[in-house]
Amino acid sequence: MADEEVVLYEREGRLAYLTLNRPERLNAFNVQLWAELVDGLKRAGDEQEVRVVIIRGAGRCFSAGGDVSDGGMTIGTPLDHRGDVVEDARRLHQTTDRYLWVFNFPKPVIAQVHGYCLGVASQLAVMCDLTVVADDAVMGVPTIPLGGGYISPMWSWLVGPKRAKEMSFTVGNRIDGKTASDWGWANRAVPAAELEDTVREMARRIANLPSKSLYLKKMAVNRQLEIQGFSTAIRAGGELNAMLHYTEETETVRASIRQHGLRDTIRAFEAGELL
Repeated sequence: MADEEVVLYEREGRLAYLTLNRPERLNAFNVQLWAELVDGLKRAGDEQEVRVVIIRGAGRCFSAGGDVSDGGMTIGTPLDHRGDVVEDARRLHQTTDRYLWVFNFPKPVIAQVHGYCLGVASQLAVMCDLTVVADDAVMGVPTIPLGGGYISPMWSWLVGPKRAKEMSFTVGNRIDGKTASDWGWANRAVPAAELEDTVREMARRIANLPSKSLYLKKMAVNRQLEIQGFSTAIRAGGELNAMLHYTEETETVRASIRQHGLRDTIRAFEAGELL
């Protein structure tokens, strides 16, 4: 599997498509997927003809989040990893910097979301400049408590603190595409059958502007968020997440996944039998 491309790169005139391509794993993020996504963005950034980048998912969904099904955490930290909290925070800062790199990417990036967009995948969508969702798409937080304070701070900039807390306080919380649009998490929600055409038309209209104009327009808006403390707040979320990784409760969840597997652990947690 490691030799197979898990992010596909396609050019369509002034548009570049990056397709998350682990459909058998619902495009769950692992080390390889992250690396190839970064490589694809760098390629799009280097190609002068490309003015807009679209990130989408192959198969049934955009992405179900981080890959823990094979015993690995989102960015490859194994479930039996026991380093120290400072090292964990440093690793999470590196991950946060990837998100911020997407946020500051010099060309507009559109997230085209269908099916599931959960956990870390929702963080990626937040960092894209525009997000268009199918009205029956499902956005949400992880289904088991393996961390905390990392996803909801990113959401809060779009949906506000009250709704971010509502999502965060209940593990596995979900909203549909229409709600995501109503809350301001997404630019718009459209019928699933119209999603691809809607995004293509939006991207083509954006691509009528020269790249330099698009870059400056993007930076103008991003600068306002930076003045409000956007990057600092996002990075602080990684530190809080690292702290929670070293609690007894999180270790109980990790141990259950190692012993019983992910699905049984989710069932036990939802039944109130785990924590």
